[in-house]
Amino acid sequence: MSTPAILGMGNPLLDISAVVTQETFDKYGLQPGNAILAEEKHTPLYAELAAKPDVKYIAGGATQNSIRVAQWMLQEPGMTAYMGCIGNDDFGKKLQAACKEDGVQALYMVDGSTPTGKCAVTILEKERSLTTELSAANNYKASHLKEPEQM
Repeated sequence: MSTPAILGMGNPLLDISAVVTQETFDKYGLQPGNAILAEEKHTPLYAELAAKPDVKYIAGGATQNSIRVAQWMLQEPGMTAYMGCIGNDDFGKKLQAACKEDGVQALYMVDGSTPTGKCAVTILEKERSLTTELSAANNYKASHLKEPEQM
């Protein structure tokens, strides 16, 4: 793969996006156009969205979104790279796959003890609500930069 021209570092999140009903908004206390950090009551929401037939998995988080836009503008796979921390789980694998599909080189540090950060993107009519659980996204260590494969 190419040597990246642009590197981003931040809190990687797997956006789990699906159309939902008002019942889902009511069940989890969600508000249209809102963005919140998840509480314990929101934990089942991610599995519910993942089980939907129309679910979409998108590499998210502010910096990762910016890198994806830069990658799209450059039009040559591998011209961008992104670093952050993910968990060693199914959502982490989906996040890596989403980056690869977008042409971004994902250079994630993997935390085996904390789940991948995720954002429930619940879409109701023309509005969305974001419910974010940072998890492993908060666990990046500077030592990851010093690993030979990152140099």
